[in-house]
Amino acid sequence: MSDLGLLALELISIGSPSRAEGPLADLVEARLKDAPHLELRRIGDNVVARTTGSNEQRVIVAGHLDTVVGSYGPAVVSEGAVVGLGAADMKGTLAVMLTLALELTAPALEVTWLFYAREEIARAESGLHELAVVAPELLDADVALLGEPTSTAVEAGCQGSLRLKVHLGGVAAHTARPFMGVNALRRLAPVLEAVTSATPRIVELDGVTYHEQLEPIGIDGGTSSNVLPDSAALVINYRFAPDRSLDEAQGWLRSLIEPHLDREDDSITVLDAAPGALPGLTHPVLARLVELSDRPVEAKVGWTDVATFAERGVPAANFGAGDPRLAHHPDERVQLDELERLSDILRQLLS
Repeated sequence: MSDLGLLALELISIGSPSRAEGPLADLVEARLKDAPHLELRRIGDNVVARTTGSNEQRVIVAGHLDTVVGSYGPAVVSEGAVVGLGAADMKGTLAVMLTLALELTAPALEVTWLFYAREEIARAESGLHELAVVAPELLDADVALLGEPTSTAVEAGCQGSLRLKVHLGGVAAHTARPFMGVNALRRLAPVLEAVTSATPRIVELDGVTYHEQLEPIGIDGGTSSNVLPDSAALVINYRFAPDRSLDEAQGWLRSLIEPHLDREDDSITVLDAAPGALPGLTHPVLARLVELSDRPVEAKVGWTDVATFAERGVPAANFGAGDPRLAHHPDERVQLDELERLSDILRQLLS
């Protein structure tokens, strides 16, 4: 097996669920600390290694250290792939990053190799936000690459994500005499219908097509088998194309819901909101990456930290090893030949 495969196997074997990335951060720091061409900083469980040459442009290559919580058994090699929790998302790509960080001692572009914590949980906890507070200069660059699994095709930008909770009130009453009360769950029916019958947009931006998604993802209500519920709630997730701002996305979603809110105890609460990111493929580094990948550009339908860099004025794209459909899947794996392909493309791009 190749050195990349062995390293990927080693990284997968070190558990690093969100908020417990310390041992994996220790390994990354230990591997990079003696590299004379790198300036190394450890902030919390974030490890940042920067080249310090005289090239005019700087590229951030970023990957998160954490995985979702779970256990798929020990990391193994099977049918030409490394299999295990985090293999695709994204320890295979971390292995490539760690290898190239040591190998590329004099790249043609200055490179910031950024290994960060807590990407898989609430955005407010992300290691990128920690870095932005403690050492924002470490996030400065002309362009950024996020090592999310993309099967080594460029996935441009990302869709925004908005999660709302709709709460509807009612009046409790005995179920034998429902006319004495107001059933809050029944009141949810037209809201649910409005959401499920709406037509999310299909938007083309810079030749990349984004398919919006609108889904109810949670419902709650009722306290007893013989009492009308006086409270009910529906949670909705809207994945919106990056041509819409958060305010525009929320405005559209509220326009579906608010006609059905007519009591003082009705409310809408924003649970989570993250903006999208435009494709940004006109940047020369990203254009060159598209050329080297030699595959059609896809839209990133999920949310990634491409949006975090876009907010800072840094154009970014997703590019990594592993099938994105296998992220967080019990059969999560990354093909060994894909690791080699990712390494070859990034080596050409940076050197």
